[in-house]
Amino acid sequence: MPVSANLLGVKPYPVNLAWVGWASGRRKGRGLVSETNWAGNQTFTAERILRPRTVEQVQEVVAAATAIKALGSRHCFNDIADSPGGVQIDLAGLDPVAELDSEAATITVPAAARYGDIAGQVHAAGFALANLASLPHCTVAGTVATATHGSGRRNQSLASAVSGLDLVTADGELKTFSHHDGVVVGLGALGVVTRLTLDLVPAFELRQDVFDGLPWEAAYEHFEEIQAAGYSVSMFTNWARDTIDQVWVKGQGQPGADFFGAKAADGPRHPAHAAGIRADNCTPQLGVPGPWHERIPHFQLDFTPSVGEELQTEYFVPIGHAVAAMEALRGIGHRLAPVLLTSEIRTVAADDLWLSPFHGGDRMALHFTWRPEQDAVRALLPVMEEALAPFEVRPHWGKLFHQAADYPRLADFRALAVDLDPDGKFRSPFVRRHVFGER
Repeated sequence: MPVSANLLGVKPYPVNLAWVGWASGRRKGRGLVSETNWAGNQTFTAERILRPRTVEQVQEVVAAATAIKALGSRHCFNDIADSPGGVQIDLAGLDPVAELDSEAATITVPAAARYGDIAGQVHAAGFALANLASLPHCTVAGTVATATHGSGRRNQSLASAVSGLDLVTADGELKTFSHHDGVVVGLGALGVVTRLTLDLVPAFELRQDVFDGLPWEAAYEHFEEIQAAGYSVSMFTNWARDTIDQVWVKGQGQPGADFFGAKAADGPRHPAHAAGIRADNCTPQLGVPGPWHERIPHFQLDFTPSVGEELQTEYFVPIGHAVAAMEALRGIGHRLAPVLLTSEIRTVAADDLWLSPFHGGDRMALHFTWRPEQDAVRALLPVMEEALAPFEVRPHWGKLFHQAADYPRLADFRALAVDLDPDGKFRSPFVRRHVFGER
């Protein structure tokens, strides 16, 4: 039977709205809003940010707009959520009720719900989401739209859990889609998602063990074995040291004190421990069992996630290229390390979503948490992409990258975008550049 939970008062991270209510707000200079993204490296250039209270108001705004984009937690590091000269919609003011159906093993949530907001309700009902991202602060709709993921050799991206969604298309019509491969990872190019239904699995517990100093030779020789050693496994490095700094194993068994040559940590660790960052905001470690939603993320919901002041990049290569890709990055490690806080190596299982980086095969994910030095980071992106070019590299849609990749179903996605949005009101500069190949 469906069980509803009211998420009223729970707001996306961080809370800093330019427009509060249906049509009120503040502007900066020449009519532009003064909002930035989570990292502060992107200033939105939309003329207005609106916070509608009802889906009907969303439909009105979309139908009337000539250029429009939805905002999530603002955790993207590029201009994917911007609508230059147009309108942005923040959906945090919509009906906050989430409805869990225990018979169908699904939960239907508002687009602006954060994973951390719904996890407790899901767990209390005896269920779990199959996976979560490193931080639970991001909205469900934004996470799904960019194919954001967690880790695990057998775990798919979070978008793969979507069994249905409601989408306001360019003419203001509200349409419901079942698991449609083209619609789920939509990049905001197809419409405004107002509600999503996610598949659930039975609740489970995990423990989290951290190991220091994994030899690179062991990572190369036993990569598949290491990644399969837990429900989720992450390795952290700066690409310049002689060993991998840390390995985080989230699983149900005791991995032992020696993990392929790495030694059990003697206390809690932060992913950027080598950069001197304390572990205060991290989820419990040292092998203490706990609910899935308190172990799969690296960071706790009630704290600033990750480092806070940072930039991010992420690339994905097929599992078969894992060792060669790591060797290529170690070859330029001396150039990466001065700008890096930490880099994470993990795996994600394949899916069939058209613009998912995991479409067509399992992939290794190479995540980079940078110091907030945008010029230095942007100068490194072409260098990194050249090093990874032989390995069918694809970038994360919501993070900093230089050039997008090709996808087998890209032409189909373009056709779907034209069909749902013939006048291109959702076709932002980001979408035009990276989806339609325009300059």
